[in-house]
Amino acid sequence: MAIIDDQGNCMVADRLTIFGIRNCDSVKKARQWLLSCNVPYEFHDFRTQGLPPASLDAWIAAVGWKELLNRRGTTFRQLPDAQKSHLDTQSARGLMLSYPTLIKRPVLCGSFGIRVGFDPDLYEGLFAACGD
Repeated sequence: MAIIDDQGNCMVADRLTIFGIRNCDSVKKARQWLLSCNVPYEFHDFRTQGLPPASLDAWIAAVGWKELLNRRGTTFRQLPDAQKSHLDTQSARGLMLSYPTLIKRPVLCGSFGIRVGFDPDLYEGLFAACGD
Protein backbone atom coordinates (compact mmCIF):
# COMPACT_ATOMS: atom_id res chain seq x y z
CA MET A 1 0.00 0.00 0.00
CA ALA A 2 1.13 3.52 -0.70
CA ILE A 3 2.47 5.67 2.12
CA ILE A 4 1.06 9.17 2.02
CA ASP A 5 2.68 12.26 3.50
CA ASP A 6 0.74 15.04 5.24
CA GLN A 7 0.33 16.92 1.95
CA GLY A 8 -1.40 13.92 0.39
CA ASN A 9 1.53 12.88 -1.80
CA CYS A 10 2.74 9.33 -2.17
CA MET A 11 6.13 9.01 -0.54
CA VAL A 12 7.15 6.33 -3.03
CA ALA A 13 7.28 8.34 -6.24
CA ASP A 14 7.20 5.40 -8.62
CA ARG A 15 4.25 3.71 -6.93
CA LEU A 16 0.67 4.33 -8.01
CA THR A 17 -2.19 3.13 -5.84
CA ILE A 18 -5.86 3.20 -6.69
CA PHE A 19 -8.21 3.01 -3.72
CA GLY A 20 -11.81 1.95 -4.08
CA ILE A 21 -14.20 -0.97 -4.16
CA ARG A 22 -13.75 -3.77 -6.64
CA ASN A 23 -17.34 -3.75 -7.94
CA CYS A 24 -17.67 0.06 -8.30
CA ASP A 25 -18.26 1.06 -11.94
CA SER A 26 -15.95 4.11 -11.71
CA VAL A 27 -13.19 1.99 -10.21
CA LYS A 28 -13.65 -0.62 -12.93
CA LYS A 29 -13.36 2.05 -15.62
CA ALA A 30 -10.27 3.58 -14.03
CA ARG A 31 -8.57 0.20 -13.64
CA GLN A 32 -9.40 -0.72 -17.24
CA TRP A 33 -7.98 2.60 -18.45
CA LEU A 34 -4.76 2.05 -16.51
CA LEU A 35 -4.51 -1.53 -17.78
CA SER A 36 -5.13 -0.56 -21.41
CA CYS A 37 -2.42 2.10 -21.14
CA ASN A 38 0.05 -0.23 -19.44
CA VAL A 39 0.22 1.94 -16.33
CA PRO A 40 1.28 -0.27 -13.40
CA TYR A 41 -0.64 0.23 -10.17
CA GLU A 42 -1.59 -1.36 -6.88
CA PHE A 43 -5.25 -1.72 -5.97
CA HIS A 44 -6.48 -1.24 -2.40
CA ASP A 45 -10.06 -2.39 -1.80
CA PHE A 46 -11.73 -0.51 1.07
CA ARG A 47 -14.20 -3.30 1.61
CA THR A 48 -11.69 -6.11 2.05
CA GLN A 49 -8.56 -4.26 3.21
CA GLY A 50 -10.11 -1.48 5.26
CA LEU A 51 -9.29 2.21 5.21
CA PRO A 52 -6.18 3.45 7.04
CA PRO A 53 -7.17 6.56 9.07
CA ALA A 54 -3.85 8.22 8.17
CA SER A 55 -4.66 7.89 4.47
CA LEU A 56 -8.08 9.45 4.94
CA ASP A 57 -6.56 12.28 6.98
CA ALA A 58 -4.03 12.98 4.21
CA TRP A 59 -6.76 12.95 1.56
CA ILE A 60 -8.91 15.36 3.57
CA ALA A 61 -5.88 17.65 3.99
CA ALA A 62 -5.14 17.46 0.26
CA VAL A 63 -8.60 17.77 -1.33
CA GLY A 64 -11.04 18.47 1.50
CA TRP A 65 -13.80 16.33 2.95
CA LYS A 66 -16.44 17.81 0.64
CA GLU A 67 -14.53 16.50 -2.40
CA LEU A 68 -14.22 13.04 -0.82
CA LEU A 69 -17.71 12.52 0.56
CA ASN A 70 -20.07 10.88 -1.93
CA ARG A 71 -23.46 12.38 -1.13
CA ARG A 72 -25.12 10.80 -4.18
CA GLY A 73 -24.55 7.16 -3.28
CA THR A 74 -26.83 4.64 -1.64
CA THR A 75 -24.84 4.56 1.59
CA PHE A 76 -25.25 8.30 2.16
CA ARG A 77 -28.95 8.24 1.28
CA GLN A 78 -29.53 5.46 3.82
CA LEU A 79 -27.92 7.35 6.70
CA PRO A 80 -30.27 8.83 9.29
CA ASP A 81 -30.97 12.52 8.69
CA ALA A 82 -29.25 13.37 11.97
CA GLN A 83 -25.95 12.01 10.60
CA LYS A 84 -26.31 13.79 7.26
CA SER A 85 -27.09 17.23 8.62
CA HIS A 86 -24.53 19.69 9.99
CA LEU A 87 -21.53 17.87 8.56
CA ASP A 88 -18.07 19.23 9.25
CA THR A 89 -14.57 17.83 8.86
CA GLN A 90 -14.67 15.67 11.99
CA SER A 91 -18.17 14.25 11.48
CA ALA A 92 -17.53 13.56 7.78
CA ARG A 93 -14.21 11.89 8.68
CA GLY A 94 -15.98 9.70 11.24
CA LEU A 95 -18.64 8.68 8.72
CA MET A 96 -16.07 7.85 6.04
CA LEU A 97 -14.05 5.75 8.49
CA SER A 98 -17.20 3.91 9.59
CA TYR A 99 -18.56 3.58 6.05
CA PRO A 100 -15.71 3.66 3.49
CA THR A 101 -18.28 3.34 0.71
CA LEU A 102 -19.09 7.00 1.42
CA ILE A 103 -15.80 7.96 -0.24
CA LYS A 104 -15.99 9.02 -3.88
CA ARG A 105 -14.14 6.54 -5.99
CA PRO A 106 -11.58 5.90 -7.15
CA VAL A 107 -8.98 7.72 -5.10
CA LEU A 108 -5.73 7.76 -7.06
CA CYS A 109 -2.50 8.27 -5.17
CA GLY A 110 0.77 8.92 -6.97
CA SER A 111 3.71 11.28 -7.16
CA PHE A 112 1.24 13.92 -8.41
CA GLY A 113 -0.70 13.76 -5.12
CA ILE A 114 -4.34 12.71 -4.78
CA ARG A 115 -7.04 12.69 -7.45
CA VAL A 116 -10.65 11.71 -6.75
CA GLY A 117 -12.99 10.15 -9.30
CA PHE A 118 -12.36 8.86 -12.79
CA ASP A 119 -12.02 11.18 -15.76
CA PRO A 120 -10.21 9.82 -18.84
CA ASP A 121 -8.96 13.31 -19.77
CA LEU A 122 -7.50 13.80 -16.29
CA TYR A 123 -5.79 10.40 -16.44
CA GLU A 124 -4.42 11.19 -19.90
CA GLY A 125 -2.95 14.39 -18.53
CA LEU A 126 -1.41 12.60 -15.56
CA PHE A 127 0.12 9.72 -17.47
CA ALA A 128 0.26 10.68 -21.16
CA ALA A 129 0.21 6.94 -21.72
CA CYS A 130 -2.49 6.63 -24.35
CA GLY A 131 -1.62 8.85 -27.27
CA ASP A 132 -3.68 9.08 -30.42
